[in-house]
Amino acid sequence: MDITGPIGDAFNSFFSSEIVQLLGIATFVYLSVVWLAAAFWAFRDMHDRTENPVLPYLAAGLIILFSPFLFIFGVLVYRIVRPAERLGEIYERNLAEEALLAEVESVKTCRGCDRRVDEEWIICPWCRTRLNRVCPNCERLVGLDWSLCAWCGKDFERPVADVAAVAPAPVPASASPTAPRVKFPSPTSPRPAGGASSRPAVGR
Repeated sequence: MDITGPIGDAFNSFFSSEIVQLLGIATFVYLSVVWLAAAFWAFRDMHDRTENPVLPYLAAGLIILFSPFLFIFGVLVYRIVRPAERLGEIYERNLAEEALLAEVESVKTCRGCDRRVDEEWIICPWCRTRLNRVCPNCERLVGLDWSLCAWCGKDFERPVADVAAVAPAPVPASASPTAPRVKFPSPTSPRPAGGASSRPAVGR
């Protein structure tokens, strides 16, 4: 007895049913939507992980290349070859490393024994290494490698003799300009009484 005929008729009647056809169309539409959504997800994910403007399009094309029925394999391949970290995660990690490095550099240590010392100490109490010095002008702490004081401006490298030579010399009192002398005419002698001339009389 041949049973292929009844089995074929059963399959034909099953797939020709309107409910089965609607389920098939709904399944295809669902897979197509998920397929396109996976391609868009790969595009956005690669955009967040690299600065190359071409790689996001290649990632989306990889998902589309595997078709709506095999795109799950494209997603697996993409998850294997994609960068491990996002750009935001790399930026946050760099900020954390810079903050840690700045905190380590802010802690002052003795160059002789590598122990932690205070910024206002002049000498290390463990190895007696000189840490700072006092400005002779303003009496504030300055670094040993400073060439001048940051508070009062005293130059540590210029000797005192040079500073005195640069200062202007005082002007002596004798060299100061004096007002010019004004000569006044000498007063004339008074004439004698009676209107007589003071000249001697000349004989006729």
